[in-house]
Amino acid sequence: MAEKKAFVLRINPDVLKEIEAWAEEEFRSTNGQIEYLLQQALSGRKKAARKKKES
Repeated sequence: MAEKKAFVLRINPDVLKEIEAWAEEEFRSTNGQIEYLLQQALSGRKKAARKKKES
């Protein structure tokens, strides 16, 4: 398993409430939800970059 690095995140309280609620719906911790969302965003960015290269 890859080592995880601690990181302090300053976030708007309203955004945090939304993420906490979403995490609960998905049976994830808040931290797990944030990490999942970041991974999804990075994956989408990589796919978009590949499509751009192909055109």
